[in-house]
Amino acid sequence: MAEELSCRMGMIEQIIRYTYWSSRCQGIVVGMSGGVDSSVAASFCCRALGPERVLGLSLPSLVNNPQDVQDAALLCAKLGMEHRTINIEPILQSFRKLPEFTETPYLLGNMMARIRMVILYYHANRENRLVCGTSNRSEYMLGYCTKFGDNAADIQPIVHLYKTEIYEVAEELGIPESILRKAPSAGLWDGQSDEGEIGLSYSEIDASLKKLEENNWNPSNSSEKRILDLVHKSGHKRLRAPNLLTELKEPGQTVREN
Repeated sequence: MAEELSCRMGMIEQIIRYTYWSSRCQGIVVGMSGGVDSSVAASFCCRALGPERVLGLSLPSLVNNPQDVQDAALLCAKLGMEHRTINIEPILQSFRKLPEFTETPYLLGNMMARIRMVILYYHANRENRLVCGTSNRSEYMLGYCTKFGDNAADIQPIVHLYKTEIYEVAEELGIPESILRKAPSAGLWDGQSDEGEIGLSYSEIDASLKKLEENNWNPSNSSEKRILDLVHKSGHKRLRAPNLLTELKEPGQTVREN
């Protein structure tokens, strides 16, 4: 089991190195939420490329727990990578001045996710870096992400790992206990937790997703049916926007044969 985990971790480092060197960029930027996913993604980037090439940005608003920024800063210091903090509250206040601005947890949460990604790409453009995504497989399959927000990235090194597997890898990477113990949260409003919003624990979600994949996506109980409904509902987030250039040939690239 340990050998298999080591092999899988090595493959993640390889894809980061390959993407980095083929892009001819000069670094990677990671949005550091203080949670386990971004911590694992940043750790892999440092292992693959060296911490001097990795920048971590914490982008809190007023609803974020200050401890999350502290945890992110401590992890970046441990890894030897640069860390910066930019409060997005002034940007949110500017949006609140728009005519007929409506504020709900849903609208504000999506707005914050997209603002954060804009800032990540601003730094990536300015410093010739790639944006590293921090999505895991569980949330990706359920669509628990914001389109053009936290699901936007140049590379998604951990999107194939279920949330429960993220924790296994995190322990192997030596992620601090203060990060491992906290309840997963997107920090979209005060007291928000991922499992509370979804209504299921990650162990239940992952078990259902694995069973569904084994059984050709045929649910066998109510939990699997609920998960399958979420997978179907969020399908648009995993697909390219509908277009008439689905097989557009890029220079130097052969057209894929179907």
